[in-house]
Amino acid sequence: MEIQLDHRSGKAIYLQIADAVIADIQSGRLTKGTALPGSRMLAQDLQVNRNTVVEALNVLLNEEWLVSRERKGIFVSDALPALRKSRSSQRSSKPEDVEKDSCRIHFDDGHPDSRIAPVAELARAYRQIFNRKAKWQMMGYGNELGDIEFRKAIVQMLNLQRGLKLDEHMVCITRGSQMATYLAAQCLIEKGDVVLVENPGYQPAWKAFESAGAKLIPLGVDQNGLMVEDIEAILKRHKRVKAVYTTPHRQYPTTVMLSLQRRLELIQLSNKYGFMIIEDDYDNEFHFGYRPIMPLSSYPELKNYIYVGTLSKVVAPALRIGYLSSNDPSFIKRVGALRKIIDVQSDNIMEQAILELIRDGTLKRHIRKATQHYKTKRDQVASLLDQYMKNKADYIVPEGGLAFWITPRKDTDWKKVSERLRKKGIKIFTPELYSFKEPVNGLRLGYGSLAEAQLEEGLRILGECL
Repeated sequence: MEIQLDHRSGKAIYLQIADAVIADIQSGRLTKGTALPGSRMLAQDLQVNRNTVVEALNVLLNEEWLVSRERKGIFVSDALPALRKSRSSQRSSKPEDVEKDSCRIHFDDGHPDSRIAPVAELARAYRQIFNRKAKWQMMGYGNELGDIEFRKAIVQMLNLQRGLKLDEHMVCITRGSQMATYLAAQCLIEKGDVVLVENPGYQPAWKAFESAGAKLIPLGVDQNGLMVEDIEAILKRHKRVKAVYTTPHRQYPTTVMLSLQRRLELIQLSNKYGFMIIEDDYDNEFHFGYRPIMPLSSYPELKNYIYVGTLSKVVAPALRIGYLSSNDPSFIKRVGALRKIIDVQSDNIMEQAILELIRDGTLKRHIRKATQHYKTKRDQVASLLDQYMKNKADYIVPEGGLAFWITPRKDTDWKKVSERLRKKGIKIFTPELYSFKEPVNGLRLGYGSLAEAQLEEGLRILGECL
């Protein structure tokens, strides 16, 4: 491939490579179905680090200029994004137009880095499963609550690491935490019930409650987490408060931790008025301090709780493994009955594969490695924020998780900021996506899925736009 790189240019090298490939595709030099050289060969030809080439290929794969075919290689896509645009808008697709319209850097809300997922280990686990003599037993129907041995492994993790007191009959395995929240809502809520939610908060969960017929009432969030002191007044006005949905370990989206005093107050209110605490512990694993605070659901005095978690951030988002647990076994039976109507059972083979990774220590090693990986990225982002936004926004360096929360020091027109960023190839989640009615003046910046060069460029440009 004939790619000319300008090391004095302000544009990152991986983006120069990506744009050169796009230009060759648009000129017809690279036709549909053409195989590209391997990343090692291309790195040698261009005399750059292989990771730089991998970053360029990831951009091209994400924008659908290229497709990856297992065990065959990377090829020019048969359905090019430029051609799709030209048919719909009747505009020419020049390289500069593609650069202007495409988003090569996406600040999501806290996705993990799929590039460090233990893919080889998972593939090995699958092979081991299908080499077993009794493999035929896995091909039939299983339990609607999930594989019994996998549930025992999840229970052991929750009991030993998070202080819960469960057995395998108090857990249901789901296809991600969103399914767990939906099942919980459908089995708990009746039309006209009230659910108190954090504002700002997690809108997909709000939609799950509303689909079950709930009325939502927002509760504010400050530097100490959910403002529990406002709950009792609401309880006195509304007799049908069924639940409080909360993310106390690292509040979504602000990342703040619910203070000990408020935890105890919330538990006392739950016990006094009988409402359920639905605790979403969506990123417990990645903690950079000495020890994470135990979940609300681990407090022995708490009478009514539903605890929701996920392994999708630990392994990879595409692997939909979540779970919900409760200290009420009859509630779990109702969840299992509904699960059977919707989906019959969970992914038994996937559960067996993850169980292999748990038993041989692979998952534990991966979490340890990933935690250090994300801590390094967290520190890089903190340094970049100090460099580019120190006088423009306030932020706290989080003790864990995969995102920062930044608050501009002046009111911000996020629609205009988003449009300016898009023109530069950068996408953000604007505040209305986690606000109840009126948008808050804050931004959740996920950093886990981005490479170092993308973080550097993205935060520099974001600082210029604020």
